[in-house]
Amino acid sequence: MDTSGWADALPAATPTPAPWFAPWQPTIVAVRQRLAAGEALHAALDAEGRARGAPVGFVPQQDLPAGQAYEDYIFKSKRVPVRAGLHDFFNGICWLGLPGVKARMNALQAAEIAARGVGATRGPIRDALTVLDENGAFLYAPEPLWDALAARAWSVLFGALRPLWAQTQLLVFGHAALEKLVRPYKSITVHVWRVRSPWSDLRALEAQVVPELLPERLAAKPFAPLPVLGVPLWWPANADPGFYDDPAVFRPARARPASG
Repeated sequence: MDTSGWADALPAATPTPAPWFAPWQPTIVAVRQRLAAGEALHAALDAEGRARGAPVGFVPQQDLPAGQAYEDYIFKSKRVPVRAGLHDFFNGICWLGLPGVKARMNALQAAEIAARGVGATRGPIRDALTVLDENGAFLYAPEPLWDALAARAWSVLFGALRPLWAQTQLLVFGHAALEKLVRPYKSITVHVWRVRSPWSDLRALEAQVVPELLPERLAAKPFAPLPVLGVPLWWPANADPGFYDDPAVFRPARARPASG
């Protein structure tokens, strides 16, 4: 096991993992076992990736050439630089669990870098890709629930429509969000990308998402914010309706400027 201490915080292998880790649990356990056997993080991810036929390998962070953009290096070398720590652990888990989604996002990042270079700002497409990569989530939900989420109508979303959450599927995808959820706190917010149909497993989810990762959709900022510990049955405290009476977390929608 890594001796720096970060690996001690990893989710334990348990029959009832936290709901945000549950879809990733087999991959988390497999990589954690390799770490426990003494492999460095990049080597553990690389070995697991080779076993699964992943489209990329994993290398130490120092393999990234000075001056080359991270996403450009991944696209051209098919290798992901890794620092030992929770952040890159979860990035690797997402590469292993949804490799087609990650590869598509990387290709779009690389295309934007090739077209526009690396400047002081990323531009709308790279900004959206970064939001999805770091703090994104995929949600299938009935129409009324999605509408309430998009409107930030929290009292409707988690009150009148609370029973509809039994018909949803939610996958926390952003590796920064997963890192935060190692030690959950109320204000953790994911940015939700809508999925049109339920999925049976990660491969089925990937088949839906990859074709919809289009520059024009990304540029339109197709996300809705969701304080993830507000999801019914995901956190015991939210069984109390007063949990949602916190405008610092469950923020109202921004008022639109008056026309005319």
